[in-house]
Amino acid sequence: MNQKDTRKESLEFNKLQKRLRRNVGNAIIDYNMIEANDVVMACMSGGKDSFAMLDILLNLQKVAPIKFEVVAVNLDQKQPGFPEHILPEYFESLNIPYYIVDKDTYSVVKEKVPEGKTTCGLCSRLRRGTLYSFAEKIGATKIALGHHLDDIVETLFLNMFHGARMKAMPPKLRSDDGRNVVIRPLTYCREKDLIRYAEYKAFPIIPCNLCGSQENLQRKAIKAMLVEWDKKSPGRVDNVFKSIQTVSPSQLADKSIFDFVNLPLDREGTREEYAFMEATVSSTNIDNAMFIDVTNI
Repeated sequence: MNQKDTRKESLEFNKLQKRLRRNVGNAIIDYNMIEANDVVMACMSGGKDSFAMLDILLNLQKVAPIKFEVVAVNLDQKQPGFPEHILPEYFESLNIPYYIVDKDTYSVVKEKVPEGKTTCGLCSRLRRGTLYSFAEKIGATKIALGHHLDDIVETLFLNMFHGARMKAMPPKLRSDDGRNVVIRPLTYCREKDLIRYAEYKAFPIIPCNLCGSQENLQRKAIKAMLVEWDKKSPGRVDNVFKSIQTVSPSQLADKSIFDFVNLPLDREGTREEYAFMEATVSSTNIDNAMFIDVTNI
């Protein structure tokens, strides 16, 4: 690679790094993800997303106006062939506090899930329960997961298509028992940016295929749909995400979040709709057309 190409690559990396840090910073501010004196447990799977999340959190920690701790935690699920040395060596190279939690969920999953079926659902539930308990044990006040914008949009469509529910992954979530708060600092980050970032940083990524489980085919199909949208209609995926930030309950059909049954008339309010109709009618001139005079309504 010549000097010109090297300089260009360096500039592209700097732009990418700034964009990711800005996106993470904005998500943290928008949803008050991290507060003063928080102990943030960064859950590390060994994939590109968790590596990027940890890297960005550590950089933001240096410049943040508040003090907070970051503790890296990996759950060793005892999958055959899992390279146990990679994450401890990486954490030690960063000189950060970390824990490796040994929990043989692999055997449980293999016992419970029929051969040929995806193990991801049960695996994630067991992993979540273990991490929730461990967060309390070490005094962590926030549990940081590496889900990004694409994950959130994929989950929205999975729930709509296969669960008949309009539900995604929230940027911040309190567990059902109220004992833990989960945050997703990568909420505003696109997966394609995280892939490039991981390549630039050369993270020692551990593949999530050691258990021999087939990837969730439904999620894989949704992911392919989003990739196609990015090619043909740039910005569409981002707009879908923005739509879950701008919800109008009265324009949907969920009786539990909007009272459609009891909608009283209120004619003491403003007449903005009528004023718009009046302006529209007044500015229209069509021969032989019959209009209702709304002026005196």
